[in-house]
Amino acid sequence: MSIEINKEKCVGCGRCTEVCPGSLIKIGENSNAEIKEPQRCWGCVSCAKECPVQAIALFLGKDIGGLGGRLFVKKEESLLHWTIVKPDGRKEIITVDSRESNKY
Repeated sequence: MSIEINKEKCVGCGRCTEVCPGSLIKIGENSNAEIKEPQRCWGCVSCAKECPVQAIALFLGKDIGGLGGRLFVKKEESLLHWTIVKPDGRKEIITVDSRESNKY
């Protein structure tokens, strides 16, 4: 499991570099984020949740049942809008209120 960074969307804000627990993301020569070693990515999606322009997606590989789809996150105050883009282009959006996410 790994992330993908869309260099055309990336604005070089560096938020992803600050939250990556594995220190795997850096700002490259073109002022865009890049992941040093994608194979070491934990798939925690911290970077995707912090990206203000949805330039980072979690790749949903076939090995985990994702069939090559992508998962993007858009933050809106306490809401997280998780958008799954399937390989055929169809989208599914799941909205979660982060204030309720850890209640048991």
